[in-house]
Amino acid sequence: MGLVLTLFAASPALAASYRYWSFWDGAGGRWAYATQGPSTARPADGATLGFRFSVSKDASAEAAQPRAAADFEAVCGGTAPAEGKKRVALVIDFGVPEDAPAGETPPQGGPRTACAQLAPAATAAEALAEVAKPLRYNGAALLCGISGYPKTGCGEPIEDAQQPKPPASASADPDPNSDSDSDSDSTGSGPSAGLFLGIAAVLALGSAAVWQSRRRRR
Repeated sequence: MGLVLTLFAASPALAASYRYWSFWDGAGGRWAYATQGPSTARPADGATLGFRFSVSKDASAEAAQPRAAADFEAVCGGTAPAEGKKRVALVIDFGVPEDAPAGETPPQGGPRTACAQLAPAATAAEALAEVAKPLRYNGAALLCGISGYPKTGCGEPIEDAQQPKPPASASADPDPNSDSDSDSDSTGSGPSAGLFLGIAAVLALGSAAVWQSRRRRR
């Protein structure tokens, strides 16, 4: 019976992904997951910052990066330097429709770029506010929305089974001889039938063991 409890206790691990805005530092044309939050990071003049909305694993190596290059000159090259100001390039990627919360769509299909000019001590959050208001934060200072997107929610855990399905070209061809019901969810949108059968088998074995134990006592 302990195995059954372990299986049920492990079920929350399915919620291993989150829908959120990730924050990135750009250098040498590449993106690196930021080590500070926007409210504490103070980018230098010539810095490139990226923001990407997506459903991603809670790990920097698996988070979705902005879909535009970390190229300061491409964003701020046409903005002349100003005395007492720093220039910060921003790439804001609203993500793909498949990652949008229910009832919402990304404001635009591709990334938005903007060059912010602000005081030397300004934070990344201030740079973002300069070009992409309104911003929305939660009580823990987590960035929840940029330019009003999304309207609600903030870093909710998403069960793997509810993540967008991969395109057909990325999945194996179905077996033409399969007898599976076309209306059944055979694409992994829920726990597999094998898991439930396994749990049922363990329950049956546990019940049999209890019955045998009682029989020996008689």
